[in-house]
Amino acid sequence: MSPRPGIDRHQLLQAAAELADQGGFHSVTLAALAGRLGVRSPSLYNHVDGLPGLHAALTQYGLQILHERLLKAVAGRSGEEALRHVCIAYVEFARTHPGLYEAALQPIQPDHADTKQIGDDIVGLLLQVLAHYGLEEAEALHSVRTLRSLCHGFSSLERGGQFAMDLSLDESLAYMIQIFIQGLNAQRRD
Repeated sequence: MSPRPGIDRHQLLQAAAELADQGGFHSVTLAALAGRLGVRSPSLYNHVDGLPGLHAALTQYGLQILHERLLKAVAGRSGEEALRHVCIAYVEFARTHPGLYEAALQPIQPDHADTKQIGDDIVGLLLQVLAHYGLEEAEALHSVRTLRSLCHGFSSLERGGQFAMDLSLDESLAYMIQIFIQGLNAQRRD
């Protein structure tokens, strides 16, 4: 079956991402997406394999956009500057695309090799940024997990309205990044 003229997969994913950003990842249904695109739900099957296929495609799209943002953030940078910019780009992605970010966090099915590859590319990029610190392989992987945990935790708390004090969020983010960098520098010296 060929896709309906006028709607392509990219348009479908953009519309799904907008729905996710407005109402969360699980608000993206075939009916809601069809309504947004002005088509009937069955026509979406030309582009995705039902709701699980739509959600899997949105996860891949979210990871792809996150990867692109991180690549752009580190372009022409190295060391601590690259690390600062990658952290800020990560949090900024979660801020500006909360539903798409949520989609990017969904478990990747074993048979979705393309999506897994994008996830691996993100980890690889973070490992390249952390190479400046000369960590052993296991330390570097632990550091990637720590970095992602810090950025995700900050983003989740911010999104949940948990930072209610009259204190700059960007200054808190910069402080968190600096503490992480200091820890990496101390680890490198040991």
